Amino acid sequence: MNAGSVPSPCACTSVRRVARVLARVYDASLAGSGMNVTQLAVMRAIMRHRKEPLTRVAEDLEMDRTSLYRALTSLQRKKWVNLSGGADNRSLTATVTERGYATLSKADPRWARVQTAVVDAFGDASWKTFVLELQHLSECANAITVGQPSDVRS
Repeated sequence: MNAGSVPSPCACTSVRRVARVLARVYDASLAGSGMNVTQLAVMRAIMRHRKEPLTRVAEDLEMDRTSLYRALTSLQRKKWVNLSGGADNRSLTATVTERGYATLSKADPRWARVQTAVVDAFGDASWKTFVLELQHLSECANAITVGQPSDVRS
């Protein structure tokens, strides 16, 4: 493929740009709760995967374990989560503490307001389509091996 036929703009750069804008908007909305949108996402994933290894939480969030552990360090320091578990990092589990639930109860209504505002501005039908397209983009990216895209749509 020659340089002139490479699709533009870059998919990764475009998605990251939007992600940074959204993170700023959500973080600003959550500021009064003491929590940012990444912490909220990690805590919700922990709640979805009670008593499951942290590797499952990392998979849910599409995060590598190192990034998850970095996020968990902050949550532990704030006493929002407790880690426990087995002999190695693969068997560690996390639980949300009472303090964590109290912080989530402050953050959730703020998140709901900004989530509703973003989706309302984008349009409900467009949002539903966009979520499906994002999932498809994720599947396409995950299917690529050694630079060879797979035809995921067929």
